[in-house]
Amino acid sequence: MGALLFKLNHVPEDEAEEVRRLFEEHDFPIYETHAGFWGLGVSALWLSDPEQLPEAKALLEDYQRERQARQRALKAEREAAGEQPTFLQRALQAPVRFIAMLLAIGVILALTILPFVGLIGTV
Repeated sequence: MGALLFKLNHVPEDEAEEVRRLFEEHDFPIYETHAGFWGLGVSALWLSDPEQLPEAKALLEDYQRERQARQRALKAEREAAGEQPTFLQRALQAPVRFIAMLLAIGVILALTILPFVGLIGTV
């Protein structure tokens, strides 16, 4: 039976492809499962030989450290170039959606707090 190596839930496609290629280049026998139509399964990469798990995990950790450094550098580059939108810029790009989200947050907070406010006078 295989060993779970890397879950693919909420992983960008470019990262998933890099991980697949990484294990192929290092000759780790992997196979992939998908969550299926209803999303009840596990979308992941599995290692066919569980005895190789420590080496594969070490390789994956190295890759993730490198990717994290690359992505942080890319974000810093975009921020320096003014290409990374700020919170205010995102809000101004879609003002109706931003206001609707604020109203939804207000309604949820009010519905959550109002029952307790009603208890203040009864105690």
